[in-house]
Formats: sequence, C-alpha cells, structure tokens
Amino acid sequence: MIFDTDIGIDLGTSSILIYIKGKGVVLKEPCVVAMDRDTDKIMAVGEEARLMIGRTPGNLVAVNPLRQGVISDYAITEQMLRYFIQKAVGRRTYRKPRVCISIPSEATEVETKAVQDAAFQAGAREVFVVEAPLAAAIGSGIDIKQPYGNMIVDIGGGTTDIAIISLGGIVESMSLKIAGGDFDEAIVKYMRKKHNLLIGTRTAEDIKIGIGTCYSDADSNKMEVRGRNLVTGLPKTIEVTSKETEEALREVSTSIVEQVHEVLKETPPELAADIAVRGIVMTGGGCLLNGLDQLIEAKTGINTMTAEDPMTAVAIGTGQYLDILDQIAKEKID
Repeated sequence: MIFDTDIGIDLGTSSILIYIKGKGVVLKEPCVVAMDRDTDKIMAVGEEARLMIGRTPGNLVAVNPLRQGVISDYAITEQMLRYFIQKAVGRRTYRKPRVCISIPSEATEVETKAVQDAAFQAGAREVFVVEAPLAAAIGSGIDIKQPYGNMIVDIGGGTTDIAIISLGGIVESMSLKIAGGDFDEAIVKYMRKKHNLLIGTRTAEDIKIGIGTCYSDADSNKMEVRGRNLVTGLPKTIEVTSKETEEALREVSTSIVEQVHEVLKETPPELAADIAVRGIVMTGGGCLLNGLDQLIEAKTGINTMTAEDPMTAVAIGTGQYLDILDQIAKEKID
C-alpha cells in the first residue's frame, strides 16, 4: 500500500521539528551531527549527537550545519534532513512526500534555494517554503487571511523574526541574528567575567531555563552552578541568583525589545490600532525565557502573550500551510 504524506518542517538553528498531517508533531531533535573528522563520516544525528558535545574524542566533532537559521553546510544538512524525514515517516511504503519548510523572514534567494535543494535531495516530491512568522501565526491558531493586523515575535535558537501579518501576508518584518543561543552565550560571558568560572553552553542553558529572567521585578531564585575556576584551573561550585541572570541577559533582551519597537514604528496606523487591541503573540523556544513577555509589554504598552504551545507553533504552521495552499488552488479552479 502506498501512502501520501505531507510534512511540515521547522528547520531551526538549534532543533528540528517535523509535523505530519493527521499526526501532529512527530519528531523534535537537536540540529546536531557528530562527524568523524578523519573520514568525514556521520557517526550520530540529533539527540545522540548532542550528548556528545564537549565529550568527544579528538577524531569526533559535533557539527551544527545551520547558522542563525540558514544552511552553513549543505551536504550535512541534506543528510540530516534525509535521516529525520525517514525517521519521522517510518519504514512504510510511501510516495515521496510534499514538504514545507520554514525560513527566516529576510532569507535571501540563495538561502531559500539552498533549503529547497536540500529537501529535494533528501527525498521530497515537492518543496514549499513559508516565512517563519507566517507559519508561527498559523500554528498559533491565528486566521492569517482576515483583514486585520497581527504581530508575531518568533524567537528561535539562532534568529528572532518579528512580523506584522494581515490578509495572508507579511506587511512589515525584521529578522534578527539574535535569539535563544545568544541568551546562553551571554550567561557564559557573565560567569566568566563576574565569577572567573568557565561553563559550557549546556550549563548556561540549564541556568537560563532554571532561574533565568530578563525582567527586574521577577521573583528571585537561586541555583548551584558547577564549572572550572579560571584562576586555579580546578572544578568549582558557586550559587547564582535570578538577579544576576537579569544583568547577564539585559543587553540581548533589550536588543529584541528595541527591534519590536522599530517594527511597530513602521506599521501602518490601521494595523497598529488592531495590534493595540489584539496584542502581541510570542512563539519559539526563546520566548519561554521568564519575564520576556512582561518586558515587551512594559516597553510597548501592548498586551503581550505567549502562544499556547510556542515550541511547536512554527512546525504545526508549516504543515497547515500546505492545506491553505491547497484551499487557494481549489478556489482558483472553482
């Protein structure tokens, strides 16, 4: 028996999510590939490869084939996509799937074509692309075809996409090379400068998730952090507070808020009035940082809310975008 399969892919800098029509999000794994540098052979993909980061012997290297939302290593991305698509679909017999992939809102033609080519080489029958904020809006349950303004702030691992959406398209947008990964790097730098403690990005992410905040009025929490003392070279454990993370993350979070403000300044007045009533919707893993919604709301004066399932909104939206394209095609025929 041959099955038709429609697949939506949120191809992010830090993780990949795959949505299959009728099943929902069936796969979520890190965008990491473990390579043998001597033979250029792929040894592990996804979560298995992520666990190797910082722990690999000399001949193994963990590679992220995407940088800030775009492909930096085409060959590895194609192999990674093939692996994930096959893992998501399973071993059953199927026609080559239709695939829809999210791209940053300001991706160039070259970057877009690289994504499409990689998907075709990975086994797709047809490939469509959709801008990440548009997919995020669809996945958040917003009817993008209606004639009123919606504002989406999608904070991924490598890029933040900010967009004003109306009548099925993007009216104003901005794509920043600042996102969740920069929060982690800011914590690493702060720990090094303030405490002479060297930590890895995985530990920084644990701090961000555990006690991280970017709003000064947030509740204060504490967490023990282990790393290497840069003075003695020995392992050391210290206690870190939420207030310290606010200080560490201030520059990055302020940059995102300022760009939200810039997009609002460029928004036509009628759509700006809609947004003042409807509010700002945040999606992506980065929006889960404690206090970020409060910070944006405090700086803009506009009600800011997090989507029901921000981590999967873009993946769901890419899959449902194919249904919208089918509906438009049917209406044209009728």
